[in-house]
Amino acid sequence: MWDHAAPSRPLQPGQVLARGVCRHLLGHDFVPVTEFSPERGKRVDVIALGPKGEIWVVECKSGRADFTSDAKWTGYLDWCDRYFWAVDAGFPIELLPDDTGLIIADGYDAEIVRMVPETRLAPARRAALTRRIARDAARRLQRISDPPL
Repeated sequence: MWDHAAPSRPLQPGQVLARGVCRHLLGHDFVPVTEFSPERGKRVDVIALGPKGEIWVVECKSGRADFTSDAKWTGYLDWCDRYFWAVDAGFPIELLPDDTGLIIADGYDAEIVRMVPETRLAPARRAALTRRIARDAARRLQRISDPPL
């Protein structure tokens, strides 16, 4: 058996944050998928499916420049019930919009410090997105269990 835990290259700062976020979300019974594309041209850092079918999106920002260069984040609001930023403890949180969630994270864990009200997805979109998340996760698991030669 090969070692899946050892990354082939060092993690980028946003990936480190995503790892802590994913660990934290698992503790809330949410199953996360990283670098997920809800539709062509969009890629969220973390999307998580909750125990009641709720869908959260988390964008991980490693610093001011990373945040200010991201003009497309509002397009992700249509793909989740709750939207969060994940940043490290030194991030200038006054930059983040007050009507979005906030998670403080590091590579080991995270903490939700601002929960925003839920804005429920339309049932048809939720069903389609849930299937897409499940298929993407299953495809990734298959690649791990049976990698190409």
